Amino acid sequence: MGFELDDIDRGILHRLQEDARHTTATDIADDVGVTANTVRNRIQRLEDEGIVAGYVPLIDYERTEKSLHVVVECSVPIHERGEQAASALEIDGVVAVRELMTGHRNLRVDIVAEDTDQITAAVSRLQRAGLEVEVEELLKAEYRQPFNHFGTDAVES
Repeated sequence: MGFELDDIDRGILHRLQEDARHTTATDIADDVGVTANTVRNRIQRLEDEGIVAGYVPLIDYERTEKSLHVVVECSVPIHERGEQAASALEIDGVVAVRELMTGHRNLRVDIVAEDTDQITAAVSRLQRAGLEVEVEELLKAEYRQPFNHFGTDAVES
């Protein structure tokens, strides 16, 4: 069941998506037309409800010693998706796993490494864990933006 968001919540989510680290409650309050204390209370409620599940840095792995970022598409039995996702996260180099609703290529695993030997080792461990590796793709770049339906009209420019 969904959580009902109002314009203030959507405005807060929009601003947090833009740059949660450098945006203060006062900045958000000015943009959505409430007090900073209201923003802090709303953020706490959004966190308590699991809508805001955390804050993570976006790392440019290419600028670190982990210059290779590979996306591996795997197929696993649907009833094993969650368990296989958890086991994939335990493998060195795996930084993200996404479960897809499809029956084929239903698990996407992101691996970062220094060299192809490390990628090969991680993919081999995925296979030994029971994941059927379908595709391996070297990622060049990833771009993100806030979901614009969360409050662009609730935030003053």
